[in-house]
Amino acid sequence: MSTTRRDFLKTTGALTLSFALPVRLKGAAQAPAPAEAFEPSGMLRIDRDGTVTVWATRTEIGQGVRTSMAMAIAEELEADWSRVKVLQASTAPRFGDLGVTGGSQTTRSTTLALRKVGAQAREMLLQAAADTWGAPKAECLARSGRVQHPLTKRSLDYGELTDRAAKLPVPAEPPLKAAKDFRILGRDVARLDGPDIVSGRAQFATDIHLPGMLVASIERCPVFGGKVRSFDATAALKVPGVKKVQAISSGVAVFGEDTWAAFAGREALKVQWDEGPAARLDSAAIRKQYEERLKAPGKVVRQEGDAAQALPKAAKRIKATYDAPFLAHATMEPMVAVADVKPDRCMIWAPTQAAGMALPFVEKATGLKAGQIEIQVTLAGGGFGRRAMADFILDAVECSKAAGAPVKAQWTRPDDFQHDGYRPATLHELEAGLDAKGQPVAWLHRYAGPSIAASNHFPWPPEATELAGAADLPYAIPNLRVEWGQSDTPVPVWFWRAVPASFNPFVTECFLDELAHAAGKDPLDFRLRHLPKAPLKLGQHEFDPARYRAVLELAADKAGWRKRKLPKGWGRGIAAHAYLDCGTYVAQVAEVEAKAGGGIRVHRVVCAVDCGMALNPRNVKAQMEGGIAFGLSAALYDEITLKDGRVTASSFSEHPILLLPSMPKVEVHIVPSNLPPGGVGEPGLPPLAPAVANAYFNATGKRLRSLPLLPPALRKA
Repeated sequence: MSTTRRDFLKTTGALTLSFALPVRLKGAAQAPAPAEAFEPSGMLRIDRDGTVTVWATRTEIGQGVRTSMAMAIAEELEADWSRVKVLQASTAPRFGDLGVTGGSQTTRSTTLALRKVGAQAREMLLQAAADTWGAPKAECLARSGRVQHPLTKRSLDYGELTDRAAKLPVPAEPPLKAAKDFRILGRDVARLDGPDIVSGRAQFATDIHLPGMLVASIERCPVFGGKVRSFDATAALKVPGVKKVQAISSGVAVFGEDTWAAFAGREALKVQWDEGPAARLDSAAIRKQYEERLKAPGKVVRQEGDAAQALPKAAKRIKATYDAPFLAHATMEPMVAVADVKPDRCMIWAPTQAAGMALPFVEKATGLKAGQIEIQVTLAGGGFGRRAMADFILDAVECSKAAGAPVKAQWTRPDDFQHDGYRPATLHELEAGLDAKGQPVAWLHRYAGPSIAASNHFPWPPEATELAGAADLPYAIPNLRVEWGQSDTPVPVWFWRAVPASFNPFVTECFLDELAHAAGKDPLDFRLRHLPKAPLKLGQHEFDPARYRAVLELAADKAGWRKRKLPKGWGRGIAAHAYLDCGTYVAQVAEVEAKAGGGIRVHRVVCAVDCGMALNPRNVKAQMEGGIAFGLSAALYDEITLKDGRVTASSFSEHPILLLPSMPKVEVHIVPSNLPPGGVGEPGLPPLAPAVANAYFNATGKRLRSLPLLPPALRKA
């Protein structure tokens, strides 16, 4: 296959732009409807029995998107929620552009368009009923899957109106309901697909089995950038069930009748590698590289006033160095995809976050046109950005093409850990100055690390993917300078849940706590006192200090910040983050017990979130809880280290995740709002690590400035 890593990464650069784009329903309204159904849109069908089917055009990766998208349509449709079901859209033309599931953008970017789809269908059904009765449309009312005519007490089920409605034109601009009239949105709604998922009936890509299908397991070079020098397949081919061994672009593929044959054959395979220059890479060398980079000026990504002039004049100066490691995505379901490549057709089943963006690579790999390729999007066992990459899909495509049969390309857990696109590791140096009254007069933040944009050849400034939580510091400090020093390594880097906001707020919110302590001020009061008085533009977005203040005060109040006493050896910490990319503000208070030897037990986390209108409060709370659990796992235990060019972790024993006994009590409080809905998949994570670190300081007087927070001997979930 001629697709190179550089080609792949350059093209996938476009996918992140889709995080902020609205859903596009091009061609959807023209989708032909079968005789027995009413399909005013490619995303909506109403059958003659009144069943409403919604097709979700974003990937379900645990965030409840199938349900929330169905809710938006059903609300305007005035559907009977008990008769609504949801299916997953594919890349078939009827669904238009699936876009990308990421950046916490689905709700923010699609809700209005989805409501419009439901409203179009509602208006058509109302007109169909009015025509049936010979009554004015204005006298008809849509409610719970029926159209009513109150004056004559007549009513018709939506299913009875499908034939007539299907013949009507689709209105371009249907009226939308006022929020006060919502009956579905804004209420707690259970996930439509929840019962199938918890019962095991739901199908993931790993569950796909096709007639004549082979399973491929791929041996990859353990060093980034390495290549196959030679291989001996003799022993592998003797393993019962192994059918074929062949070199492909990502390594050497072993094809088996089933998963275990493929895995056993791979274990017997002998490969000689050309490991390349990265074979000498290790974590210590990367740290030294960053330290050297910080000795030189970085690119100024934010400047107000003159921090260099103000710092020497400060009454008190505070310095600190923080760092964060590379992290793997560590999804529960390892990467997997199924492909069936034929001379004139290619079908793919994959838990991808970016199906549409994968199509050009599949076109290039197969020589087929987009119209000859269809990607069926399956449920995904976690994503966190990892499944926006197309490498695992191309594995399946290339293997199917080589085998001349359907192939499931199944990754192992070690494959996932050792061949990921990792969250960047970074090193930060900070200095701030206080005046004689303890007010901050200067802030200098310099940090170094790789650029996701540059490493993946995206057509953006290198710093574009590294700034959130640092360059958008929300506090009013008169002299502020933020510098970023690009320092790329052979380690592939990629978008990880909350991207730079997964580490930058740890640095800035902890250092702000250091300033509050140096000033002799309460950390909450210090934050509130130094918020700007009016909204201001930070980067490409507007920051609203009133919303930031509201989540800080709500979290503190519910946690009993000034009232609730803690046991001896416990501490309380606070942190907040404005996730401006998706319009959501979150503050968290952590209550931590300091254990002997540097141990940390987080007992309670109180979270306040302002995500605009909460379309499904139950799901908002679930996403905050999930973000806190995910963030706590990373904060306490996780890091990816390298030795001899190799990732040292191969399982959860070396890269542990939070287990149930270590999960704190979590309380989530939603700020009531009528603002447009924001995202909630990622914003729950950024404040967690700094809140825990600040709480640990409150308990012990010791600052933790490196992630993960636990010492190596205690990093077991």
